[in-house]
Amino acid sequence: MAQVKLSVIYYSSTGTLHAMAQRAAQAGEKAGAEVRLRQVAELAPAEAIASNAAWSQHFDATKNEPKATADDVVWADAVLFGSPTRYGNVASQLKQFLDTLGPQWAQGQLADKVYAGFTASQTAHGGQESTLLALYNTIHHFGGIIAAPGYTDPLKFSDGNPYGVSHVTGANNNAPLGDAEYAALDHMTERVVKVAGKLSA
Repeated sequence: MAQVKLSVIYYSSTGTLHAMAQRAAQAGEKAGAEVRLRQVAELAPAEAIASNAAWSQHFDATKNEPKATADDVVWADAVLFGSPTRYGNVASQLKQFLDTLGPQWAQGQLADKVYAGFTASQTAHGGQESTLLALYNTIHHFGGIIAAPGYTDPLKFSDGNPYGVSHVTGANNNAPLGDAEYAALDHMTERVVKVAGKLSA
């Protein structure tokens, strides 16, 4: 069986989605996949970034990390997309990246891959599910195969999100990831790699 190729593509403003993406990438490697971890480009103006210390610090710390390109999606057998919630929707930075994939979509290069997503918000009802469902609208147009975790493992009753993986960062936007989130990220990534492996067998 050929080695599954997994891309983890995300946007993170203050670091939570960055940490989730790193964990997913590690889980993918443990599951035997060849992994690309890619950050989408920042679109916000410098003054907006500078107005938030955590955002500014994270931008400076990650500005030289590899940026996502269309090839990272075309190359992959499976893709995990990560976005913070923005009014219950995908962050504009990730959405802009998705919107640039029109040429690849038109050629059918985004179809028949396995996809899933992860997100975070300040509150438990801050739009996590709607953000993932909005993300999956795009995947339907790709002709992709959504392998959301559902309740395929009892641990999902701890993290509670069948649509993907999500984390509540708290009012100060700095609550760290816990065991439930790490376990959920590991499970979702392993599931995506497994499904992609079956499809490419």
